[in-house]
Amino acid sequence: MLKRILSFLLLTCLLTTACVPALAAQPRPIYPLDYDTMPEPPEGQHHFLLTCVDSWDGTSSNMSNTDGTILVTMDTVTRRLVFTTFSREMLIQRPDGEIGRFTYIAKNYGMEAMCRTLSTHFGVKVDKYIVFNMDNVQDIIDAMGGVYITVTDAEADYLNRYRISRDSTTPSMDKGGTYLFGGHAAVIYMRIRKVGGDGDNGRMRRMRTVLSTLAQKYSDVDLGSAMELLNAVRGSIVETNMSLSDLMEALNYAFELRGVSPEGLQMPPTEAMEDITYAGMMTRQVDFEYARQVLADFLDQGFVVAD
Repeated sequence: MLKRILSFLLLTCLLTTACVPALAAQPRPIYPLDYDTMPEPPEGQHHFLLTCVDSWDGTSSNMSNTDGTILVTMDTVTRRLVFTTFSREMLIQRPDGEIGRFTYIAKNYGMEAMCRTLSTHFGVKVDKYIVFNMDNVQDIIDAMGGVYITVTDAEADYLNRYRISRDSTTPSMDKGGTYLFGGHAAVIYMRIRKVGGDGDNGRMRRMRTVLSTLAQKYSDVDLGSAMELLNAVRGSIVETNMSLSDLMEALNYAFELRGVSPEGLQMPPTEAMEDITYAGMMTRQVDFEYARQVLADFLDQGFVVAD
């Protein structure tokens, strides 16, 4: 009898344990670099951080979480244009020393803190930034005449179910293929996460696709059209620390690089990320030492050392 009771208790314990979700693992310690001792970018290499908040009408006084973050690197020495996207879900060390998600930094600590966070975690010193909301991005893409995007059947089905207007693509979207997207449809396309099975990586890839396609579209732009675009961008900014002189300087770099094929990079690389549940949410912990090396190698590969 005692044996049966013990067996029953053991079985109950095992079943109860099996029904309890596994406790979330504690993330590994994160060791950012010291911002003040980081070297400046190499001569001719210029970095600008573009980020979009998760809102159609976000303002600098009511900042939402950042939804998409792209580092634009214009290298006038090696003649390279690089778009590097950063995962919103990755765990970083916050300015207060605690661990948290990257997407919250701008909202809770400000854009200067976000620039420093990205710099110290990835080893590329960046201090110039522009913040947009989704409505701003829509307006800029419309000002550029839209963007041609090639979609899969699954992406087309998702976009149609999202109920984008029938006239938001030319021709009206039916199935997979290449379409001219208006600004609103392009923003929805860039935010897709639930198609293709690659989640946030897919979202980052779509952002790079749109930005690269727009850059190629303007590869032979004249100065007058470039100035019109700059004015459109200036009128569609939530927040920036770039003066008109800074923006003109960036435009000059872009003008120098007309015709250069854009390159894209995902940060962190897939192999440097590990899914983890932290603070009740699915996040990603990162091997930042490895990610820094990959980014440095990618950005520096254009340099040739002469004998």
